[in-house]
Amino acid sequence: MPSKKGLKSLVESNPEFSNQALENAINDLKIGWVSTSFDLDTAITNNTVLTTSQKNDAKETINNHAHLNIGRYLGDLIRHSNTILDGTVVPLDDADNATPPTFLDILTSVGALQGLIPELLGVPASDKKRGVNDHFGSLNNIFLETTDSSQPVFTTLKNAITFINNGGLATETALQTAYTNMKNFVDGVAADSTDFQQTLDTFATAVATAHTNFHNALNSEPYLTQRNNLVADRDEINTQVSLEISNLVSLDSFTDNLNDYNAYTSLAEDSDLRDLMQRTSQNSNWISYFRDYEENEEAVNPLYTTDTDSAKDAVIEQVLASRGLPDVLDFLDLDSVANKARKDSRIDTTNFNFLDVDGVIEQSCIQLNLPLFGTIYNKSERLLNNLNEQDRNVIAKELDANEDANTLS
Repeated sequence: MPSKKGLKSLVESNPEFSNQALENAINDLKIGWVSTSFDLDTAITNNTVLTTSQKNDAKETINNHAHLNIGRYLGDLIRHSNTILDGTVVPLDDADNATPPTFLDILTSVGALQGLIPELLGVPASDKKRGVNDHFGSLNNIFLETTDSSQPVFTTLKNAITFINNGGLATETALQTAYTNMKNFVDGVAADSTDFQQTLDTFATAVATAHTNFHNALNSEPYLTQRNNLVADRDEINTQVSLEISNLVSLDSFTDNLNDYNAYTSLAEDSDLRDLMQRTSQNSNWISYFRDYEENEEAVNPLYTTDTDSAKDAVIEQVLASRGLPDVLDFLDLDSVANKARKDSRIDTTNFNFLDVDGVIEQSCIQLNLPLFGTIYNKSERLLNNLNEQDRNVIAKELDANEDANTLS
């Protein structure tokens, strides 16, 4: 049940979800050539005259050294995060998905996975690359925070950009000029025609050439390490974006599959349906699950749930006491020892009615491979110790069966 404090105010307001935190972090990276790169990418994307094909061709030409074309992949990152918020990250179709899901729809589905995956697969959702950050990491500051001592992606990226920019390389200045020239041309396009295509190609080629020259200028230290960092950071950002897109696009089908499996297992409570599914399935895993379901269910006992060996010993003692065991403590009480032996499932009591107490004890020792030397009391002591230990072993096996039945496999 949700906390009531602040709930009324929450309900009476709008959450105003946005990617502003991500945009603020990206704005902090707009240093030197990155700023003009971002401006160019925005100009191309927002232009209403260029066709989609012309935009894509231009973007492809100037992406020849993608680790330097930082404005491009940061712009893609912002646009990607917006598609999560408005649901357009999920492709539409006329049948099952005619309208985009809401952000709440997506949140709800991802939230369901956080419970379904541990229940059905026995591991946290993150172990299956289905955790919250595997769907929303770009919105959830994944590039600004780490869970270990390593630096966040945006931190190493900013350090590399700053270091290179502080070098005052002529090739960086030339690249910024090429960016600006192409941006000015794109902003000035006035008609939807093809007569400017050659000029557009010329500006794009000039940017690509400037990228190559800048890339080559970073071929040696102290810049090479920073250039390598640019490559690694871009790869990490793009990998995260690809993961989120893949997960969100397949979210409904993945969740539906888990819900279906959950529904099948709930039907196993009905013995007739359980038999039907066992007989009609052609999968050995399914057959064994439903075939052994009743046996495994009987083995489940909440009392037996433990985490350590010492806890298991305590449970065994507790169950022994609840069953009134050990029921015989005095090996000198030969009648009680003999009666206990008659109840042990390991001992064949055929013809025991024809034996006296001494004979029952001796025959029981023989069947249990216990030494026969000494007096009848020595034999009784050894037998009673064995019988009482067997009581413990039976409970230990029940405990192990419970653990096995509760272990996902």
